[in-house]
Amino acid sequence: MWVRDARFSNRTVPPPTMITALPRSSGRTLGFRMSGKLHDEDYRHFQPTVEKALESHKKVRLLAHFDDFHGWDLHALWDDIKFSTKHCADIERIALVGDRKWEAWMAKVCKPFTLAKIEYFDASNIDAAWAWLELE
Repeated sequence: MWVRDARFSNRTVPPPTMITALPRSSGRTLGFRMSGKLHDEDYRHFQPTVEKALESHKKVRLLAHFDDFHGWDLHALWDDIKFSTKHCADIERIALVGDRKWEAWMAKVCKPFTLAKIEYFDASNIDAAWAWLELE
């Protein structure tokens, strides 16, 4: 879904990516900031990053930092389900970081759908989330 750029009446630009890599990511430990409402295009940027890490490492560890997160549109939700199904055995740990009760609840709901260990951390404890992911 491209949007019209108001500065140029005849040009369209892609919407900003709602999933951005966090600078602390390295090796098999990847962190992403998720904000706004996720769309299909966001998964087209996110998935190749994870799959590239999987080429070098047998399993990866993910941090998902929900920051002003508003959920998924239907296409992005379907992308998320497909990604989770495809990589359910490739992800070793998932740290969910946020500041809303429903985000903590989501960590509990996700547990039966993955082989990964999942922990929820309050946004004020993001360093603890990284430390948990980086444990050997």
